[in-house]
Amino acid sequence: MLKSKLAIISVCFWIFAGCQQSFHATTSEQSINTQGLSASGLEPFEQSSKRMNGSKSSTQSGLDDSEKSDLVESENPSDQENGDSDLFAQQKIDEALELCNSAQEMWEEGKIEDALSNLDDAYASIMEIETETYPEFYQQKEDVRYLISKRILEIYASRQTVANGPHNEIPLTMNNFVQDEINSLTGPERNFFIQSLERSQRYRPYIISELKKAGLPEEISWLPLIESGFKLRALSSARALGLWQFIPSTGYKFGLNRNHYIDERMDPEKATLAAINYLKELHGLFGDWTTALAAYNCGEGRVLGTIRTQKINYLDNFWDLYQKLPRETARYVPRFLATLHIINNLEKYNICLEQPLSPIPYRTCEITNQVRLSDIADEIGVEAAVLQDLNPELRYAMLPDETYQLRVPEEKAELFLSKADSIKSTYSPQPKAFYTIHRVQKRETLFSIAEKYKTTPEAIIAANNLGKARKLTAGRKLRIPDASDDQGTPKTATRPAKPEKAKTVQKYTVQRGDNLWAIAEKFNTTTKNIMAENKLSGTTLTVGQSLTIASGKQISPPKETVTRYKVKNGDSPLSIAKKYKIPVDRLLALNHLSKKSKIFPGQNLIVQ
Repeated sequence: MLKSKLAIISVCFWIFAGCQQSFHATTSEQSINTQGLSASGLEPFEQSSKRMNGSKSSTQSGLDDSEKSDLVESENPSDQENGDSDLFAQQKIDEALELCNSAQEMWEEGKIEDALSNLDDAYASIMEIETETYPEFYQQKEDVRYLISKRILEIYASRQTVANGPHNEIPLTMNNFVQDEINSLTGPERNFFIQSLERSQRYRPYIISELKKAGLPEEISWLPLIESGFKLRALSSARALGLWQFIPSTGYKFGLNRNHYIDERMDPEKATLAAINYLKELHGLFGDWTTALAAYNCGEGRVLGTIRTQKINYLDNFWDLYQKLPRETARYVPRFLATLHIINNLEKYNICLEQPLSPIPYRTCEITNQVRLSDIADEIGVEAAVLQDLNPELRYAMLPDETYQLRVPEEKAELFLSKADSIKSTYSPQPKAFYTIHRVQKRETLFSIAEKYKTTPEAIIAANNLGKARKLTAGRKLRIPDASDDQGTPKTATRPAKPEKAKTVQKYTVQRGDNLWAIAEKFNTTTKNIMAENKLSGTTLTVGQSLTIASGKQISPPKETVTRYKVKNGDSPLSIAKKYKIPVDRLLALNHLSKKSKIFPGQNLIVQ
């Protein structure tokens, strides 16, 4: 362990000694004009009123025409499998970042040795990513390595230096950049600012109460003003949606569910809790709020890359980064600070609220029928728009085909409960088509794939919207209709009602390499359920931590099912696979290896 720490410290000083050498991370950003989307029974999604000549920046990319329907049509099964081939590398990056975050918390608690141990583990995690196998993760690996080095130097420096000052506060800086944004928000964008301020009155009381519980600055409650203008359905061209502008992947990471019927990114309460967890994690990574807010806008990877190119010491200042960040992000922090300045001086800027929105008192009621909000509204005598405002996560103004917790105006709750079972829907759900996902192999054609699945090339073309671009490339995922009729269209079938499975409650001990997403997948549950069951405030896990898992899937303890083999001189994946009578591909998959991966003596491999 001592040798490991000395090695990492040596790397740290080597990195900072070489700061005169510039690294330039290149990011390809697409500017795509996304129109407002709409769905039957629901008001059109409102285009995000971004004032920065762009949309939410990050490693996020815009939507192309074939993806625009994603928010209002059924989930494309292949969407959830995109990127599976790089899951191992991404998990290692996520694991390292979580360990860095945990190290920050331990350092703040005075547990310096534990913090350094976590940073050792974070370094070991990213070193498992072979750049030859995962070349696209090279930059992320280098950025996380830089972050680990920075953290170690900060910890050692803190032993000699006492840091003073309110580090948990947001500095209300005033400079030319902030003044420019004040001039914009009180000038050309004055109407937008006032309207956003009026909408904020409905949501800020809840946001402030949750920020106080989490110990975060109350000023963060104004962040949705520059993110979305406090519009629940604000949608950017990068697919960032809702009050807090989450993209799908980040929303999923922080427990926001998204399926055919609901998108919890549009729920102000659920999205607020997710945003608080994300912001706490970013503040733990960067140590100050201005840099954390910049990372919230463009992603921690982009900010880490920018920090790495600095020619100053390790104690970063956001304004040193300002002109090196993407234009939108460079304006993002000054714009937020400008908002705070204006809020604190409304009279000075002659701003008054004419029609502020008030919170709607509601009660949550359970309903099992799949009905439209308009049918419920007719039964209890309210406007359908009121139910839509209370239940914005519903994508079609219609309840899911399962038990749902519906928000109803407080004064109508008793009436609703008395009629809930008798409300009949005017909606008749259409039977769904079922598909199998197939990954195209070398030399495969539409005809060979169609023959394999006993369908037709026409059916595959229709299911995947291939159009004239029918050339297949190895690795592409296709939806294959399970059965087809004479016209080549998928047959549809209604699913028989299935008896509800009794959920089992199990104890699970966190293993090295685990993360919430992987555990949720293993136990057939969601990250949100695990966080709620264990009262977790964030996604950070520690090895040995005991979790309570409620699921319909019983998992045997890993120790009883896993056999490991220690690699010896002269071994190869082929020889080991033959020894244990398993396919080579199975051996590689069990150990997250590719055909190009190298094994070395002393390495432990899972063989069954």
